[in-house]
Formats: sequence, C-alpha cells, structure tokens
Amino acid sequence: MALEEEVVEPFSGWRLFFDGTVNYKGSVIGAVLISEIGQHYPMATKLNFRCTNNMAEYEACILGLRMALDMNIQELLVIGDFDLLINQVKGNWATKNDKILPYVNFPQRLCERFKSIDFRHTPRAQNKFANALATIASMIQHPESAHIDLLEITLNKEQAHCACVEAELDGQPWYVDIKTYLEKGEYPPESSANQKKTIRRLANCFFLNKEVLYKRTPDLGFLRCVGAKKATKLLKEVHAGACGPT
Repeated sequence: MALEEEVVEPFSGWRLFFDGTVNYKGSVIGAVLISEIGQHYPMATKLNFRCTNNMAEYEACILGLRMALDMNIQELLVIGDFDLLINQVKGNWATKNDKILPYVNFPQRLCERFKSIDFRHTPRAQNKFANALATIASMIQHPESAHIDLLEITLNKEQAHCACVEAELDGQPWYVDIKTYLEKGEYPPESSANQKKTIRRLANCFFLNKEVLYKRTPDLGFLRCVGAKKATKLLKEVHAGACGPT
C-alpha cells in the first residue's frame, strides 16, 4: 500500500490505526498496520452480531492488535479517534458497564504480549484510512460463502506512459547500492548520514541470494530485481510471444 496517515507527532516504529462503526447496514470495523518504512497492511471485517458503537471500536482495536501479534511485531503505537477506549485501555478511566468491561480487559491482556506498546488519541480527520476501510466494508453485501481479497491501492506519481524502463546514467543497475550494502555492509563513497539511513531502510525490503537480489512483497513473495538492459530484453520476449502465447 502506498498511502500515508497524518500523525501529529512522528514515530519511527510500527503504527496501528483502527476504527469501528455501526449504521443501518450493520456493524463494521477496520484496522491498518503501518511499518517503519510506510508499508500498509489493511484489514476490514463485517460483524455478524448486534453491537454498539463502543463495542465496534473495541472490536476494531482487538482486530489490529491480533494482526500485530500474528506478524510478530514487538513494539507498537496504537492510534485511534475514540478517546474513551484509549483512556480505558491505558487504565486512566474506569468502567462499570458489564458489556464493555470484558472489552477493556481483553486488549489489556493482549498488550502484555508486546515488548513495548502505547496508545495515542488522534482527531477523526487524521484516521481516514481505517475509517475508509470500515466504510467500504459496510457498503458491501458480503455473502457468508464468499471471500474477498485485500484491496490494493497504489499511488502513481507519473502518467502511465512514463512508467517505462530507462538505462541507468552511470551504467550500474538501480539496486546496486542496496545490493552492496546487503553483501558487504558498505555505503557509496561520500554518502551522507541521511543517505546511509535511507539505504538501510530500503534494504529491509530486499533479500540477497548469492548474486541475485529479490524484493519482498507484502504477501511474502519475492520479485527478482533486474537492470534496464535485462528488463528491456524481458519485455521484448514477452510481447514477442517467447514467454507467453504466440
């Protein structure tokens, strides 16, 4: 995913945004995990039982916490626009509501499984992604027997005709700095501190197998990295029918 949430205070680790809502179409929840490098892992769920808005917010928070634990995330910042939930889970506010009390206790138990976790309230205007997931889920008539894959959203910064393969100016493949760092732990000469930090961050998304570099995908797949010359050759073979139907 290539969208970003606005956060008033910067945070360099994993973040969790969540939102739940109840309307005439039913109860829906959404959560999105955002990695240190900005990768988005969204999830939307439709609740097949009656609940209040407060319960839906807790369901959304629990959904996100479980996602984080399944991905073995140790440090997490949880961000939501429901001030009551944030303060109840942190123990700042107490509740005597028998229906809500189990919802307060369960996230607190989940929090014990993290090395470090914090909760932060944010205005609803800065929780757009999770709110959009919940809205989409509420609009879909979802049969019980159907399965809907995750919705992939990308941000294109250029027109489609500009997304072409061009030769590198220095004759080196575009990934040479990343490959050198993974192979030898070295940076390009005269690299600044920020440039070194960027290379380290980008390297987390790549895997080096001997001389071949692969890029990790959100679904845990691997894409082989090639230079402009190899990419042009592959495109010609595909369109010529050498690697597909003729």
